[in-house]
Amino acid sequence: MSFQERIRQKKGKEKIIMLTAYDFQMARILARTGIDLILVGDSLAMVVQGRSDTKSVTMSDMIYHIKAAARGAENTPIIGDLPRDSCNSVEDGLRNAKLFIKAGAHGVKIEGKKAEVIKALASGGIPVMGHIGMLPQTAESYHVKGKKPEEAEQILQDARALDRLGVFSMVLECIPEDLAKMITETVDVPTIGIGAGKYCDGQVLVTNDMLGFDDDFKPKYVKVYANFNKATKDAVSKFIEEVFEGKFPDDEHTYH
Repeated sequence: MSFQERIRQKKGKEKIIMLTAYDFQMARILARTGIDLILVGDSLAMVVQGRSDTKSVTMSDMIYHIKAAARGAENTPIIGDLPRDSCNSVEDGLRNAKLFIKAGAHGVKIEGKKAEVIKALASGGIPVMGHIGMLPQTAESYHVKGKKPEEAEQILQDARALDRLGVFSMVLECIPEDLAKMITETVDVPTIGIGAGKYCDGQVLVTNDMLGFDDDFKPKYVKVYANFNKATKDAVSKFIEEVFEGKFPDDEHTYH
């Protein structure tokens, strides 16, 4: 059974867990927790490259990080985010998706309703994860989508369209919980929420966010499960102290 079939079979039965990784070590850690999917997201622009949004990520950036994560992902499927302007045509989409697969990804994620590209990839045997709601690659600002009736209706229609086009799952980002619930109950494929409430078939977060790496980035939908920012600072402070006091390196950590 393919990984996408396993994901589809979880709908309505078992929650799907997806987290991001951009390097070997984090991918290996996540793989050993038994999560369902690892996303090499274009969010690397913000958490790795220090940019203000995801719009400038290149194919080269994505391929580099997919290769690194693939070395650590063991048996966990990797989904690669096709970056902005990488699939504006069917030809570009096919070429770039194949580059992701060659780099170690098992499937691709595409933001928005790029019907012809999604249809061509899905029919060509490349698993596609959809992504609707708030779309970071094209959004002028990050805020909840779908609060207005007409906007909510459009997102619902987009979800139905993606379902028909053959995606194996879809991310619902920053939409009201009742809209996410309606979509989840309407489409045949699993929904994976980020800022979309508890009724989705699964959840995804940027791992760096849930581990508290950045004290300055605290969107409402992120729950911080550990404070790695503080833990790292504390460890470095202890290292500095022990070096200054001559406690490190001690005999245990010295070759003789």
